[in-house]
Amino acid sequence: MRVLVVGGTGFVGRALVARLLQGGHTPLVLGRTPRDLPPGAVFLPGDITREVPDLKGAEATIYLAGIIRERGQTFRAVHVEGVKNLLEGMRRTGGGRLLHMSALGTRKGTGSRYYETKAEGEELVRASGASWTIFRPSLIFGPGDEFFGGVLRSLVCSPLPFVPLIGDGRFPFRPVYVGDVAEAFAQALERGLEGTFDLVGPREYTFRELLELTMAAVGRKKPFLPIPLPLMDLAVPLLSPLPFAPITRDQYLMLKEGNTAPFPEALRDLLPAPKSLEEVLPTYLKC
Repeated sequence: MRVLVVGGTGFVGRALVARLLQGGHTPLVLGRTPRDLPPGAVFLPGDITREVPDLKGAEATIYLAGIIRERGQTFRAVHVEGVKNLLEGMRRTGGGRLLHMSALGTRKGTGSRYYETKAEGEELVRASGASWTIFRPSLIFGPGDEFFGGVLRSLVCSPLPFVPLIGDGRFPFRPVYVGDVAEAFAQALERGLEGTFDLVGPREYTFRELLELTMAAVGRKKPFLPIPLPLMDLAVPLLSPLPFAPITRDQYLMLKEGNTAPFPEALRDLLPAPKSLEEVLPTYLKC
């Protein structure tokens, strides 16, 4: 198939484009810059947040565009306006199949602008009349990720003699490997799977355990310094607007809530052997 991929130059997008090529498909990657696409992928210049794309010749579309913090782009532009523009492009060319990447925990009323705008994007997809699939991944790990390779690595590898721990660190997470996310999208496309599915890894961890695994992966061992939640509740809103803030208000709200769900039975055939953190983190994390 000729598959339009919005966000195909990002972290998940690169893995999915590679998987689509392996499956004999032709990825049409819509983006602002090509960023070293592999042979066989076709770059289409464009900004989904500002314009309606020309989907002529595309048999299916995958929307991966998303941001975790607002730097030059807003949550609304990427998670809502971009989806509107894509759906308008699909309407003009007569529809087609749509696969959409949302996020685990997405719903209205959370107080998180990230979740709120993701929920609006989901509503637009469901009301579109198209054949659709929505995946809601938990934290995604793999080479190039922002959470383990960025946030947790910076905490563990800092010159501080301790690792800051938010509260008691018991917030639960069920991270999923980027290759498994790509495989789920490709399999859903090829098999015609429809519906909304949580996308998680094989095991649940606490936030404290995630830090311990990160330390083990980079060969560091430090004691934890718990930071009381009331103090974090005061500090995060003050620091969040600053460009160097280690954590934003939205990230903090989502962290305290945790991010976990049971592994969906409907995905057992698609992902019979999902990879775990213990397998993958040591292959790409280092101080």
